[in-house]
Amino acid sequence: MIAVIRTGGKQYTVAADDQLTVEKIDGEAGTKVEFTDVLMVGDKIGAPVVEGAKVVGSIVKQARGEHVIIFKKRRRQNSRRKNGHRQDLTVVKIEQIVA
Repeated sequence: MIAVIRTGGKQYTVAADDQLTVEKIDGEAGTKVEFTDVLMVGDKIGAPVVEGAKVVGSIVKQARGEHVIIFKKRRRQNSRRKNGHRQDLTVVKIEQIVA
């Protein structure tokens, strides 16, 4: 069975035993997390969410994304700005889908 969940402003299609990298969720490795914002389970589509459905998972690790360079330049103005950013991420293992 598959489900579509929403977390961190994005939507993910998940199934049992999947590993998923999402935006940071507070918690240590091994902590259980529940996603109650379930948009679809199997062939049941929510309006906007499926009532009583949830996806249960556990946190595998806290990680950081790769380094992204932000470079802004205004031509002929002698104006340049260089910045970098690394997003905080959480790796989650999906354990079960409760419909």
